[in-house]
Amino acid sequence: MAMKKIISIQPDTPSSAGPQGVSFKKFDNKKPADQDIEITEEKVYESLKTVTDPELPVNIVELGLIYDTQISGRDVKLKMTLTTPGCGMGAMIANQAETAVKNIGARNVIIEIVWDPPWNADMMTDEAKKRLGVA
Repeated sequence: MAMKKIISIQPDTPSSAGPQGVSFKKFDNKKPADQDIEITEEKVYESLKTVTDPELPVNIVELGLIYDTQISGRDVKLKMTLTTPGCGMGAMIANQAETAVKNIGARNVIIEIVWDPPWNADMMTDEAKKRLGVA
């Protein structure tokens, strides 16, 4: 993450009948350098396991909603789908996925919702099928 500089401007207290000015105070927020953060596919998938479909008690990875990940440095592009094209929670799920990936240090995250191939229950992990009573 980039180093942030916070500057506060406060009026000087008048010491005498001279001109008033402002003083600048600089505070450096030291964070790890960008080169210290490594985004891997494994880290991306682990972060996405924290995102669950609000209508099902299963995360989006186990549901098989993640089709592809592309990583370039700290930029991540995800191709994912939803259980149905009319899913009213799609924007919320995509926003949670973006936040989860940014939490591991990604700078830019692009979520592309795709419908091909259409999602079906065979895309779920065996664990997800058991939890949902499909297996």
